Amino acid sequence: MTTTPALSPPRPRAAQVAERRRGLLLAGLAAPAAAGVSGPALVVPQAAASLGVSVGAAAWLLTVFGIGMAAGTPLLTAAGRRRGPGGTLRVAAALVLAGAVTVAVAPGFAGALAGRALLAAGAAGFNVAAFQLAGRDGSGRSAGLVAIGSAAGGTAGLFGGAAVASAVDWRAALVLPLLSLAALVPVLRDATAARPAGAKAPETAETTGAAETAEETVRAAGTAERGGGGVPRILGSAPFLAAAGLMLALSTVNFGLMYAGPVRVAALTGWGPVPIGAYAALAALAGALASWGLVRLGPRLGTARVRALLAAGGVLAVALAAVGPWAWLVLLGSAVGSLATAGGQGLLTGASAAGLPESLRDSAVGLFNLAFLTGVAAGPALAAALV
Repeated sequence: MTTTPALSPPRPRAAQVAERRRGLLLAGLAAPAAAGVSGPALVVPQAAASLGVSVGAAAWLLTVFGIGMAAGTPLLTAAGRRRGPGGTLRVAAALVLAGAVTVAVAPGFAGALAGRALLAAGAAGFNVAAFQLAGRDGSGRSAGLVAIGSAAGGTAGLFGGAAVASAVDWRAALVLPLLSLAALVPVLRDATAARPAGAKAPETAETTGAAETAEETVRAAGTAERGGGGVPRILGSAPFLAAAGLMLALSTVNFGLMYAGPVRVAALTGWGPVPIGAYAALAALAGALASWGLVRLGPRLGTARVRALLAAGGVLAVALAAVGPWAWLVLLGSAVGSLATAGGQGLLTGASAAGLPESLRDSAVGLFNLAFLTGVAAGPALAAALV
């Protein structure tokens, strides 16, 4: 006798509305944190002149943020596992406030760098807590909204940084993660609420690379700390090395173009930072949104073709930005770089764990995302050196 499985009851509309509200609120927490990556990109010359350093040295105001996020993500995630998302939020808020004050009052370059590092660690904590709380709904929708908010914030930071620098001061472009504090009180209230009964956190593979960064990086660190021997095996895996290496290259290109692209547009047009920021942010956002089509097409293309397309996208992005004779071609290069990077996060994450036992999957994904964050830090430094 065949038994028909019971259908899951439709989810109440009130629950769906609550999930959407939570996702939007958490996106509001994560977006300004991500804007901290690109916020100073268009004010580096002003910062250099004010701080008495070269433009290349001042580009470290971008690089140190990537380093701070790479270091802060596993540390703040570990803290969240002990104290919960609420504890992570409080620590992150303290770090962001301390970093903003340091940036505001530090007279020299070293102080500005230290403030940016503190801001980055706090931004990483906001990102971690946002995805931890988004996992409570069990459907993955909240996590998806947070990921979109994070991506939008990272690209909008180009315009936001230029705009606040023009209206206030160049230091204001360095402290965009402060805006996350506007969502802190309602998010803290949500963090104290109990996890709904029966709720299950979404599978890592169903979230984007940003969500995986928050949860999986610390698991990779945990495996290394326990001396489980998993990390050497992961680093000896050819699929992992191929995926992580390509992700590192794409991330380096993308975040390098966030700095170098506007420099070339300014040289070609004579535009000021605000219009350049607006156009550059729109180009990067368009590329990130267009990546969804590539992610959907990826399974039909196969791993080899996907890697070839992504690599070609990275090369094309550099070529357009470096030698394009018109500003729109340079901006197109930024859009292609954003598309390839976002698509790479979506398509290469699973490939990084191919052939590894299930027990090592989380660690492989965590190390893969560390490769992404390394590119976030390395891109602006490399671009500044080349420019």
